Amino acid sequence: MTLSRRTLFATTAAVAATTTAGTAQAAPAHGGRTLRTGFERLAADGYAPLDGQRVGVVTNPTGITRDARHIVDVMHSDDRVDLVAVFGPEHGFRGTAQAGGSEGRYDDPATGLPVYDTYLKSGQPLADVFTASGVDTVVFDIQDVGARFYTYIWTLFDCMEAARLAGKRFVVLDRPNPVTGRAALGPVLHKEFATFVGRQPIAQAHGMTVAELARLFNGEFLTAPVPLETVTMTGWKRSEFYDASGLPWVPPSPNMPTPETALVYSGTCLFEGTNLSEGRGTTRPFELLGAEGVDGRWAAAANALGLPGVRFREAYFAPTFSKFQGRTVGGVQIHVQDREAYDPVRTGIALLVTAKRVWEGFAWRSDNWIDKLTGSTQVRTMIDAGADTDEVVAAWQQELAAFRGIRRQYLIYR
Repeated sequence: MTLSRRTLFATTAAVAATTTAGTAQAAPAHGGRTLRTGFERLAADGYAPLDGQRVGVVTNPTGITRDARHIVDVMHSDDRVDLVAVFGPEHGFRGTAQAGGSEGRYDDPATGLPVYDTYLKSGQPLADVFTASGVDTVVFDIQDVGARFYTYIWTLFDCMEAARLAGKRFVVLDRPNPVTGRAALGPVLHKEFATFVGRQPIAQAHGMTVAELARLFNGEFLTAPVPLETVTMTGWKRSEFYDASGLPWVPPSPNMPTPETALVYSGTCLFEGTNLSEGRGTTRPFELLGAEGVDGRWAAAANALGLPGVRFREAYFAPTFSKFQGRTVGGVQIHVQDREAYDPVRTGIALLVTAKRVWEGFAWRSDNWIDKLTGSTQVRTMIDAGADTDEVVAAWQQELAAFRGIRRQYLIYR
């Protein structure tokens, strides 16, 4: 990590000196209920599950309190917690790195705590990091977005396995799934396609919170269970979107600027596996899709499908980085009009099918990255063979039903 990047963090130093007063204050009521995150409940309990433990926290900029203070700064200034280390995932603890990057090993200027890099580490090498840090308990608090290929849930999985190997306790502080926990959607990963965008056979949109996923991982996928404690939320319902939480939104990664981005992401991230732009380098990543040579026929073809809850606008844009940097491309903008009816995965498949039909330049990425994102060759080969949206979606229903049955055992909230 460079000195110039550290200076970006220096402005946070004053935060470490703030008191913890108000951290556990009651959250605003919604619908007659009060939502409290896992951290809020942990703080309200005087950090009792961490008593007598040397603690390390796996987190990023989303690990904040309701009043927008970072939990590391809050815990560091509280003598009831022996916080000795921080572990940063992809994009880093303070969030300065772009996709596919991290911040490396450094000492946090705000707290003086050592920050260790977990990105692309797993198994014994990651266990060695936990051992070297001197922690007894590893705490995880990161906001997820509900999609299998969002890497933070696999950081969770890898850290659980590494904590088991290193003989550490593991505590997960829960936060809402911002796109609800109503249902699992989309294809289920086949194990031979396991990567860091999908370690285990779960659905493309899993419909779970991180605490529920931790329970699932511990019960189904770890080599052996890790000593696990989950600090659950109170006041959250599976049917609720993020705006019902009353919590501030912090972009979990640079290209996830709003909860609306998360709403479409589990479907339109599939365009990472094509030669079309997925909107990186615009102010509406994953809502804007396009390429040079695409015109209004794509939006017309997508609208003709009558997909529930969504419309498509012919759009033109020039990404400032990533695919087509600085060049004007044509495509669509997704406008979700009824988020209750909207199915992001089905919509993503429909957009792939129609893009291939109306634009002769359509191509998959040469490394077949689409297979890693969807979890098998099925989506790619069916679309190439001319299958329509309904046929592609029908092909994964049996595997999805089996996953839903397993998932049901580990759900916490109604």
